[in-house]
Amino acid sequence: MKALLDLIAANRAGAARGIYAVCSAHPRVLDAAFRQARQDGAAALIEATANQVNQFGGYTGMQPADFRPYVEQIADRAGFPAPEIILGGDHLGPVCWRHEPAARAMALARDLISAYVAAGFQKIHLDTSMACADDPEALSDAVVAARAAELCAVAEATAKARPGESRPVYVIGTEVPPPGGAAGGVDGLQVTSARAVRETLGAHQAAFAARSLEAAWQRVIALVAQPGVEFGHASVHDYAPEKARPLRDLIAELPHIVYEAHSTDYQPAAAYPALVRDHFAILKVGPQLTWALREALFALSHIEDELVAEGRRSNLRAVSEQAMLARPENWAKYYPHAEPEARLCRRYSYSDRIRYYWPEPAMAAATTRLLENLANADIPPPLLSQYMPAQYAALRAGELTAAPADLIRHRIMQVTGAYARACGGAMCSDKPDTEY
Repeated sequence: MKALLDLIAANRAGAARGIYAVCSAHPRVLDAAFRQARQDGAAALIEATANQVNQFGGYTGMQPADFRPYVEQIADRAGFPAPEIILGGDHLGPVCWRHEPAARAMALARDLISAYVAAGFQKIHLDTSMACADDPEALSDAVVAARAAELCAVAEATAKARPGESRPVYVIGTEVPPPGGAAGGVDGLQVTSARAVRETLGAHQAAFAARSLEAAWQRVIALVAQPGVEFGHASVHDYAPEKARPLRDLIAELPHIVYEAHSTDYQPAAAYPALVRDHFAILKVGPQLTWALREALFALSHIEDELVAEGRRSNLRAVSEQAMLARPENWAKYYPHAEPEARLCRRYSYSDRIRYYWPEPAMAAATTRLLENLANADIPPPLLSQYMPAQYAALRAGELTAAPADLIRHRIMQVTGAYARACGGAMCSDKPDTEY
């Protein structure tokens, strides 16, 4: 945790230092992230969302106490040391229970926070920004802050019962985008104003003080702010540094914090160092990582079509379509219903809601069959060039084998590599910065 605090202090002082948060539970994504961090000599920030991991299992089937050993086992196989893993909890609050009255939703949120802290999660995003069933449509800063302080008090009490463990650090903010990206387009996106930041911080500091949480307030490391980035089904709102200049200039007035930027997936490579330079020192990525995974698997399925007899093929693309149509609840509220737009979104949307289906038995079996088929095939380099040109180039350079698992990892690490280069090198306190 000291390394994270040192990084934030360095960023506030003007150093081009940041960290990217990997918001995914997919084992291949986590493996790639750990290998990237090992290569960079950096710590790995891995975050679970409330929808993904909670006291009832979430959509992964894991409670917070399950997630930690799951992540550490993947890290061990990747040769990454467990002490350099920072576990974060994202969107922790009543988000999963917004259909309930506020009192009930907050009671469940208190249990959620306690479970995360008890499991050793060190970075806690207090997200109380979304209205519950009996709330007005838009919550005031004062209500959001009071609820955040209520959850912080639970976190502090839980941490106190864990002697020898460091106290958690916190992320706050009222301008929080929905998990996983925008449901539709990105028109009308507004950068958070400096005035909104001041008001949010003032409300939260007062709410923390009202609960005698002054010590915890010193461990608020970041505020979620909108730098003007977002993605929809087929569009990306790119970072425009001039629009976020008031936020960049404001940082000198703010106490011990940086900004956390959500939905930073799919930005141009040059945008990431600009975000870090402008004090968006914590960059959240998730859908782009599983989107890269999906790209690699679909590319391999096209290669399989060329090399494997029809009766032996995995038919992964068709199986994925069948799985999504059979259980539309994970995409129907987010994608258009008319065809062919709906089919294109199911397969290729930036929001990548196909990621919810990879653990399903039919999808998992098709993926296994695909990889087994291609592990026993000799992929001709021209065919690899047709469907995976970047991996073909790495193969020709002697940097990569044509093993399917290696090809998938390389594709995912194209994404983690862009983040790593922007974040400026190693975080580990006992290792020098890595130059890129």
